Amino acid sequence: MALDSPVRLTDLSHGAGCACKIGPGQLRDVLAQLPAQVDPALLVGSETCDDAGVYRISEEMALVQTVDFFTPIVDDPRDFGRIAAANALSDVYAMGAQPLTALNLVAYSVDSLGPGILAAILEGGAEVAAEAGVPIVGGHSIDDPEPKYGMAVTGVVHPRQVVRNSTGKPGDVLFLTKPIGGGAVTTAAKRGMADDEIVRRCTRVMTTLNAAAAQAATAVGASAMTDVTGFGLLGHLHELAHAGGSAARVEADAVPAIEGALELLAAGALAGGSRRNREWLEPQVNFAAPVPEHVRALLCDAMTSGGLLVATPPARAAEMERALADAAPQSARIGTLQKGPAGRIAVV
Repeated sequence: MALDSPVRLTDLSHGAGCACKIGPGQLRDVLAQLPAQVDPALLVGSETCDDAGVYRISEEMALVQTVDFFTPIVDDPRDFGRIAAANALSDVYAMGAQPLTALNLVAYSVDSLGPGILAAILEGGAEVAAEAGVPIVGGHSIDDPEPKYGMAVTGVVHPRQVVRNSTGKPGDVLFLTKPIGGGAVTTAAKRGMADDEIVRRCTRVMTTLNAAAAQAATAVGASAMTDVTGFGLLGHLHELAHAGGSAARVEADAVPAIEGALELLAAGALAGGSRRNREWLEPQVNFAAPVPEHVRALLCDAMTSGGLLVATPPARAAEMERALADAAPQSARIGTLQKGPAGRIAVV
């Protein structure tokens, strides 16, 4: 498709992808002021910062609902749409559920950018939704000089098969199904520090659906699961451990990184969202002295459309490792949940 102008989408955004989120500390302060939801059919609400809400509609079925949208993370509009769609669908997979339908969410200025770029963004989203077997049944748009795109997704799951982020136990083994570092790569690209090849590698990671990894994890029997996005690996691990009343231990050398991301972090390609993550996590994380600064930054990287963080009972860890290696070849065993203060993380 011929676009209306050679616009760099990332020049129009104040942040890239999930790095444009409100900081986790600020968000928690706001949510703490809201009244508690009281409904016996509400199986998962916002109390544990899980990936999606789950509402039981019968003894055999529960609805899973989520919404996710963000500012441009890459300049190619079709890739922007593909990344945003994969990211939104991921929340449903993280609950052990199957997505059914999606709605487009669009903020865009047709007057400033023309219709062609928007059409390409929507085509990219539709491509990934089709790969997931999810029809896009409508949507909503507003006029906005800063483009934003994402989806509201509805899925289904048996009420007894929901995988929460709050059900991990001390001793569980932790797996990560995709490499991290997307915040560093996209920040570097926005600043002209990243070459086309590393951006392509990062885009492949961000547009890969978590469907196969989720299916493998639920088949083996994950005890808890979440996806890794804007609050970084340690941020989402903190939420998972805190919700389940556990501490955690992460082996820094075991965490997979997008090829080239560590070098970019060492050169200073730190997203604003990653910086906020680090500040929020400082009281909760103990880094061993040998862990280099750029690796610490990687573990707080504001990832977009990242992989699944899977907690597994130790008796099933070997089986989970094999299953995830088949479903998500870049997956890795990265640590354990442990007894200790809830949400506390040791990085060694």
